[in-house]
Formats: sequence, structure tokens, C-alpha cells
Amino acid sequence: MRTHVSENAANPTAQNAQYSTLSPALAVGDQEPDRNLALELVRVTEAAAIAGGHWVGFGDKNLADGAAVDAMRSLLSTVHFNGIVVIGEGEKDEAPMLYNGERVGDGSGPLCDVAVDPIDGTRLTALGINNALAVLAVAERGTMFDPSAVFYMEKLVTGPEAADMVDLRLPVKQNLHLIAKSKGKKVSQLNVMVLDRDRHKPLIEEIRAAGARTKFIMDGDVAGAIAAAREGTDVDALMGIGGTPEGIVAACAIKTLGGVIQGRLWPTSDEEKQKAIDAGHDLDRVLSTDDLVTSDNCYFAATGITDGDLLRGVRYNKDKVLTQSIVMRSKSGTIRVVDGEHQAHKWESYARIK
Repeated sequence: MRTHVSENAANPTAQNAQYSTLSPALAVGDQEPDRNLALELVRVTEAAAIAGGHWVGFGDKNLADGAAVDAMRSLLSTVHFNGIVVIGEGEKDEAPMLYNGERVGDGSGPLCDVAVDPIDGTRLTALGINNALAVLAVAERGTMFDPSAVFYMEKLVTGPEAADMVDLRLPVKQNLHLIAKSKGKKVSQLNVMVLDRDRHKPLIEEIRAAGARTKFIMDGDVAGAIAAAREGTDVDALMGIGGTPEGIVAACAIKTLGGVIQGRLWPTSDEEKQKAIDAGHDLDRVLSTDDLVTSDNCYFAATGITDGDLLRGVRYNKDKVLTQSIVMRSKSGTIRVVDGEHQAHKWESYARIK
């Protein structure tokens, strides 16, 4: 009896070729950051959160930030990439480490722009208030907007449903009605997150006059922006003036989430305004998500330090430290929520000195 063997059965390589192991749309070259980077980055934010977490509620934001910076910098040195800090602790914080222009990573692998915020919400950490995060974002080299000219920007963030409808140049009331319509809600059901600042009093009046509700945050508008773009957070939009660097970090996450962040530079002085003009910025221009980060291959990782709208904070359970993180990769659109369980004695070097 003769047995017929198909060409594919006789040739395992040809047979396996029928089942593509990776979509061409997801493929990256040897000089581009690949999918393995995502889990390396979340280890970095876990370390920063654990180090900063020891100082939650102790009232000293500088000690909390210093601990998180040390931990993040230490772990970053082990990551397989050649990174330059584009958004660091920076000029505004007068930081000696993780400053703009510092090289991070082990020096091998792909060339990357890096945005760090060891604690987004140092005051929140010091006071034990919600929404403090350890944050890290990475994109291909030369693709992050340079925020050095202006520290603040006016922002509008919302989720995928209204991403193509809203416009920062429209009146607040009109944007809220567009968001409500796209989400199938009444305007009175919308929650709009706003930083609790005196400068936002007129904005708050507009939001409430339109019929929507406000939800205040003291600090931490990276968490706020992501909550506005992510489903299931009960936050429908973020509005108001916040940090330009934080806007770029959030844009890396929003690239994956599919929402939108729009920003317009907001100089705080004539000197800063002239600095922006000299740098070639159009202060009337509305920057989109793609303007803030041009790469479609970027990463965002965050670990909760205190509980919040996005993540659970660091918790201590006898000899264990528990963390919750989120890590995103825009190339594949993948979002992972990672619950970590760490042996406390392994992290003693980051423990608070008693």
C-alpha cells in the first residue's frame, strides 16, 4: 500500500510557514526595541515603587523621591538598551541623577528615548494620598517631543470613543457634549479630572456650568490622563494645565490605549515664552498624541505607590511586598496588568532607615 505524503507534511518548515508566528505589522528590526523590553521596564518601576513606598505617609517627599530615583537608576543600568533620558528629573527638580541627557541602560541594543518619573506625585506619597506612581516610558531615539522650552501645557485627554471628535480649541461645553454623545452618556454622568489648582477655577466653573462633574487630583496627572483614556476607571476626561513632560509620558501610554491627548504649550513667564519662540515653537499650535511621540513602537510602564484610579499601591504582608503594575506596548496594542509578590528581605537595601 502506498501512502501519499503531502509536500507540507514532508517539509516541516513549509508546513509551519502556513502558521505565521508573528504578524509583519508587529515585527521589528535588530536595532529597534522589541517586545522583551516591556517586562524589563516593569521591573524598573517595581523597584522605584518599592523604594518610594517605604516613605508613604512619613511626610518627607524629598526622601521618598531620592529613594525611588536611586532604585530606578540602579535597575535601569541592567536594561538591554542604549537609552538617553529625554524627560528626566530635570531642570525643574534640580536633580543630580536621571537628568536630561543622561545615558541609561547597559549600552547595548536599540537606541531609545527615555522618560522617567520615579515618583509622579511626591507630595501624594509623602502624605499617603491616592494616585502616586513610579513611571517609565521608552520610544525609539529621536521620537519624543522636546519639552525643555516650556514646562507646562494645557491638556485635553479622553478615551477612544471621542478621540476623533474633541478639539482643544473648542469651548469646554462643546467638548463635553461630544464626549457624552460618543460614550452614550448624559453630560451629567461625565466625570472630568482636574488638578486642584487656583488657575483652574474658571475651567471648573465651565465644566460645572456645562452640567458635568469634576474629580480633583492634588498631583499626578500622568495617572489622571491614563485613567481618562482607559476603560473602567469612571473618568471620562482630563482637562486643564499640567506638566509638559507628564503629557509626553502619558502620550506613550495613550498610543496603546487608543485615546487622545491634545496639548498646547502654556508659558508661565515672558522669558519662557521667548525661549519657546526661539526654539521654534508655535504657541497657538495644538499638539496631538502623534506630535508628542512620533514612534508607533513605544512602551509605558507604571507601578502604583499609593492606591489610585489606575493601580493599587505598594502593600506589605508579613515578609512580602505586593505591587501592582501596568505595562503597555503600542506596536502590538498590548496592555498587561502585573501583580508582583516580592520577598521583603531581598529588598532590604531599599528599606526605610528607622
